[in-house]
Amino acid sequence: MESKKITKCLLVVYLFALIWIVIFKLQFSFDGLPHIRNVNLIPFGDSTITNGTIDFDEIIGNLLAFIPFGIFIGMLLEGKSFIMKIPPIFFASLIFEVIQLVFSIGASDITDLLMNTVGGVIGIALFLALSKIMKNKTIKILNIICLVGAILLFSFIGLILLANL
Repeated sequence: MESKKITKCLLVVYLFALIWIVIFKLQFSFDGLPHIRNVNLIPFGDSTITNGTIDFDEIIGNLLAFIPFGIFIGMLLEGKSFIMKIPPIFFASLIFEVIQLVFSIGASDITDLLMNTVGGVIGIALFLALSKIMKNKTIKILNIICLVGAILLFSFIGLILLANL
């Protein structure tokens, strides 16, 4: 039970970081945000093409950013089926895309929605694989790893803030 509370707290920290990355584009002020209201409903269409080539960095970045979300969902919904763990990831990504559209702070893109969801599914699968290997210690070990990650993230943000003073 204590592990679930720690997992929930770490999920909140992760979600704040994800909001900063996806919605605020790693900016510390609203002035630095792009003022774009664009919707792309064609997977891997125009929005992923830069100078005539596909921008794999953004695609892979979206995938990687949501892998921890899948791990957290796997940890918190441990008794649920694999399929039942996917909707929270999909809807969280959809909410991010809608917020970007409504507030004109980025392009809403079906490719982002797809890759975020795939990243989350990879995270769920990773959690399931680790659960088979580590058995009852999985959540405790992952919480420790996530806590170290959160500390490193806040240290990185602190360094960026200090560098910009």
